[in-house]
This record gives sequence, structure tokens and C-alpha cells, in this order.
Amino acid sequence: MSREQGPGGGGEPAGRVDRGHGPGAREVVFKGATVIDGTGAERYRADVRIADGVIAEIGRGVDGARVVDADGLVLAPGFIDMHAHSDLALLLEPEHPAKVTQGVTCEVLGQDGLSYAPVDDRTLPALRRQIAGWNGDPEDFDWDWRTVGGYLDRLDRTGPAVNACYLVPHGSLRMLVVGWENRAPSAAELDRMRALLAQGLAEGAVGMSSGLTYTPGMYADTAELVELCRVVAEYGGFHAPHQRSYGEGALEGYAEMVEIARRSGCPLHLTHATMNFGVNRGRAGELLDLVDRALDDGVDLTLDSYPYLPGSTTLAALLPSWSTEGGPRATLDRLGDPAVRERIRYEVEEKGSDGCHGVVTDWATVQLSGVRNQELADAVGRSVAELAAEQGRSGTEVFLDLLRRDELATTILQHVGHEENVRAIMRHRAHTVGSDGLLVGARPHPRAWGTFPRYLARYSREAGVLTLEETIARMTGRPAARLRLDRRGRITPGHHADLVLFDPERVQDAATFDQPRRPAVGIEHVYVNGTAVVRQGRTTGARPGRALRRTARGTRAA
Repeated sequence: MSREQGPGGGGEPAGRVDRGHGPGAREVVFKGATVIDGTGAERYRADVRIADGVIAEIGRGVDGARVVDADGLVLAPGFIDMHAHSDLALLLEPEHPAKVTQGVTCEVLGQDGLSYAPVDDRTLPALRRQIAGWNGDPEDFDWDWRTVGGYLDRLDRTGPAVNACYLVPHGSLRMLVVGWENRAPSAAELDRMRALLAQGLAEGAVGMSSGLTYTPGMYADTAELVELCRVVAEYGGFHAPHQRSYGEGALEGYAEMVEIARRSGCPLHLTHATMNFGVNRGRAGELLDLVDRALDDGVDLTLDSYPYLPGSTTLAALLPSWSTEGGPRATLDRLGDPAVRERIRYEVEEKGSDGCHGVVTDWATVQLSGVRNQELADAVGRSVAELAAEQGRSGTEVFLDLLRRDELATTILQHVGHEENVRAIMRHRAHTVGSDGLLVGARPHPRAWGTFPRYLARYSREAGVLTLEETIARMTGRPAARLRLDRRGRITPGHHADLVLFDPERVQDAATFDQPRRPAVGIEHVYVNGTAVVRQGRTTGARPGRALRRTARGTRAA
């Protein structure tokens, strides 16, 4: 445990609320730290002084008004979560303990083609219902924005504990312009989508996300995505797709995303890059060969992954795409039609639903993690197969009735991953880290609270899959470069003081599938913009984070 002293030997009391919106926090010196700077370079020992929110000095014998004894601890840049679902959490619980206790100082929001900006009065209610399983759906809440710029402004007014970047969600654009129809946009509609996308990018978004297994993004063809990615490229952003399949058609889906990058000239970030389900066991090498060929051909490509085997999404995501056309209300209406239910049963249980990545659904692998309707609370933690056996019904009957009773808000874990694939992907030269963590539900995936310490403990210290320097580079310098963050992601004088001090021998994820909200062990201090959000292993309540907006000069606070 580190020891911190200020004048008179006392520390600032934990729990003080400090939004950090002044010129900067007081001076702090980390004394005798083992510095791992985020570049992948070898560690070194030094004193590091921060002042007025930036790294002021690195050397030996550095003094300051407040000293943190960092002997035996690693000082790293703050961790960057390349795939976060904290779009409402940062507004509802801005102290954000799930992420700051892991050492996360910046998150990328607006993922998977569905988020809350841009919207209008028509699309917002349906969107809230559709992604309630990702973010919740608070009723007593002021939805006082409609644009990307408005959302980023709301983040700044709230003052979250961490910094945040935002991706314009393609599915939200499509809702605004085309609705939930399964068709290509007209020329005029495509122009309107391009204009809305350009507006969001001009207001500070770092790129565009797409969700090609979710309604209505799944209805977009390659040509539509190429045209939109050309706009993203003009603004210096990147495309972060949730591609069309992570199962039967995974390699074809990845190849399509690479082709879009080639044709549009838009940088590509393959989000939650996985090769799941039985059809892909041991096939990560085929994905990585595809990635290497693209990189060697000059495609600007990165990817992220989480260090767990199960995935997590909404139960409604398993529906075939045709059954979700028209939006959530139309979907719910269909689920009461016996003929429609039989057609869904056939696709889910015999053919392989495109919503389940072209793979026949094994209900034993589908475990409920959260519900909105508390009458269903006893089902959380159990698989659809267990519920079906108990009720003497088929898995599909249980599936469809859960969706109706919970109005599509049910979240699940899918136990479909493979350890050899996870390890192969994290070793790749283009790899970064993303939690893909959902923060709502009774038993969410533990990756929301454990991703970053799990990399440090399980895959670096214990398994040696990556060195500590390699691991930290994937969490800091490499994602900062993808995001074009202004003076972040490295420990060097003049950079913003987003920093993590942790014990490399003790750091450990504590979140489990049974207890998914347990904070990590061994993360001693976390600073965001020079202000402590974690001190001596405890959250401080400080909220110094900013919305980081893309500009011609890089991604920075307004």
C-alpha cells in the first residue's frame, strides 16, 4: 500500500467531492515509482511530479508539497476503455466506481451503432426501450439534448469522474432518416445521413460506430457504409463496427469491414474482436492473417478485445432480423402471433438466426443477467434451458415469452468463447483493450468491473501471455493514438496527468459472475486531469472528467 503525505503528514480526506473544474489539482510527487510510460518501452525508476493537471517533471530527487511513496508500485498512464457502455452511467452515477477502481481514466461511448445522440422526439422513446438492457431506462431523468454536441455538453455540465469520447452511432442515424425499414436509403436519405454524421463529427465525435446485428443498422449494405465512412475519413475519425457475425460468418464479416476501409479510406477499429461459438474454435489465426494482410497493404486498422470467454448482449439480439423490422413496438406485437413464433423457432433452433450470428442457438449457453420487470427477477442467473426444463416447455417458448414480459429489456451472458482465441487475439500488434461492459442488471458480466486488472493479473503476471509493458501499451499509448488524444496516453512532461499507480504483485480483478460488482484489488491511486479519483484504494468522489472532442488538432477538452 502506498503512503501519502502532505504538509503536517496528513492526507486529504477521502470522499471529498471535487469536480476538478478549476485550473488544476495541487502538486503531487510520486516518489520512487516504477514508470511504465505507455509506449511499450522498458520500465524505469523515477520520481514524477504533477502540477496544474499535467505531468510537470520526471527525474530523481524531485520534491513537492504532497508526496506519494510509490516504492514497489507501477506508475502508468490512465487506462483507456475502447468499448464502453457508460452512456447514461456517466450522467446517473458520475463518480463511476466501476471504471475508476480499475484505473480507467477515459472511455469511448456511442458503441455498436446505438446511442442517444443524434435523436429527435420520435426516435428517442423507441431507442430508450431498445437499449434499456445496455444502459437502463430512467424515468425521472432530463433528456435535455438531441445532438452529439448537446450530449457532450451535458457530460461536461455533469462532470463525470473520467474523460469520455463519443462515436456517432450509425443505427441512430438510420432511425432518424429511414426509420426501422429493411431497405436501402434513397439518394436524398443518404445525403441526410451524411449531413447528420458530418454534424456529429464537427461537434466533436471521434468517429462512427455501427451495429450490424442490431435493428436498424443490420439493414445497411456495404455501399451505404462506404459512403458514410468517407465522411468519417474527411473528419479524421475512424469506423468502429459491431460487424455482421461473430459466429458462422465471422471471417466474411471481418472481410467486409476491411473492404469498407479500403474503399472509403477510413481507419478501421474492429471492436470486441472475437471468434466465438463452436464453429470458430481455434480459428483466431485466420482472423489475424486477414488483419495482417490489411495492415501490410496500408489499411489503418486496430482492434480491441476483453479478457473473458462469455459474451454479453440483450436477449432480443438473438431474434432474426426480419422479426425486428419496424422497431420495438412492432417486434413485441409480432411475438404474440403463433405463426410468427413458429417461424422464429425454426430459424433460432434449426436454421440459425442471423441475430445469433448464423448459429443454431444452444439455450444452455444463454444465461439471464438482468431484467427490467422485477416479476422475472428469479430467472436472473439461470439459463434459458434450465427455465425451459423447469416449466416443461421449449427453449424458444421461454425465450419469446421473456421478451414479451420484459419488453425486450432482458440482458444475457452467452457462454460461447474459446481461451485459445482470446489469447491469440490479445497478442496481436494492433490490439487494444475494451471492456464492452454493461453496468445494469442484477448480475451483469464482470468485465464491467474487472477487465483491466484481469489483463494485468491473469494474462500478464500469471500466464505471461503479455509482458507488463506490452499490456499497458495496449491500455494506454496505443488506444490514445487511435483516438488522436491530445497529450494523453503516455507519461512524459507536458501530458495531462491521467495516471494509475498500482501494485504489480497484488493487482487482481475481484469481480466474478456471481458477484460482478466487486472492485479490483491493488489499484492504489488514480488521477484524472491531475485530480485523484482513487486514493489509497478508495474512491474520492472527485469528478474531474471531460468530454474529449475531436478537432483538427487532435481530441481534446473544449
